[in-house]
Amino acid sequence: MDWSSVQLRSLVELRRRGTVTAVAAALGYTPGAISQQLSALERAAGVPLLRRAGRRVELTGAGLALVEHAQRILDIDASATAALERSHGAIAGELQVALFATAAADILPVLLARVRQRHPGLVVRSREMVVDDVYDAVSSGAADLAIGLEYPDVPIRRDPALRVVRLYRERFSLAVPTGSMPRSGAVSLAETGAPVGWILPPEDTHYGQAIRVVCRRAGIEPELRHEVNDTAASLALVEAGIGVSTVTGLMLRLRPSRFDVLPLAETFERHIAAVVRTSADQRPSVAALVQVLRELAQDT
Repeated sequence: MDWSSVQLRSLVELRRRGTVTAVAAALGYTPGAISQQLSALERAAGVPLLRRAGRRVELTGAGLALVEHAQRILDIDASATAALERSHGAIAGELQVALFATAAADILPVLLARVRQRHPGLVVRSREMVVDDVYDAVSSGAADLAIGLEYPDVPIRRDPALRVVRLYRERFSLAVPTGSMPRSGAVSLAETGAPVGWILPPEDTHYGQAIRVVCRRAGIEPELRHEVNDTAASLALVEAGIGVSTVTGLMLRLRPSRFDVLPLAETFERHIAAVVRTSADQRPSVAALVQVLRELAQDT
């Protein structure tokens, strides 16, 4: 059969995610491009793989049968790529990296410079994504490696097909408007009640869930004034005296502190982590990139 890995991956992801729109988001294409890939796969297979179900499409019996084999074909393709890399004798090739905005601004430039110096034959291409989606990018095959975040209270779903490599840990502090909470020691979350309100990410995000768990463990329900997902916007609101939020060293490196940063009495932390597919572990290029990330973490 004359089909491509993108076509097979689109079919596998359609079974997993249910809609063409969700597949497009996971693989980094437009819905129209995914529809074209699936149509081309149907032509190559010579039998209908999809059927209309209202506004959605679903797999036919033939489509379900092909999905069972498609993942194995993709795994074999990954093994072949690893074998070719090992036979080359040098770190070379091209890797797709998915990462969140803060990592793209702070980690990516240093990562690319070190890779260029150490492995000139290795080309790294990056794609910025919403932080909670980077793991799906690796799982779907849209990325070879992802740089994301993990919170102890909201751990990443463990998948045998993925390996999570914790790079370094960051502890959160409290960001408050200048002069609003004068003190010399750590502040408890229980002291952050009215009239000071919170600036928090939505509760359906990993970060939003994690901070609410920590607050509730401290015996408070944070009084939400503004629900903001963007770190720079949240800290700008703190600077303007609108409310309080939590902050890490990585966040502060991107936005110099023009507000007070107080240590928290409670432990609230996160891990910067790299995620790779287990099947990609034997690729010298992937191992080399993970090693560079580990070294950068030690320098942090």
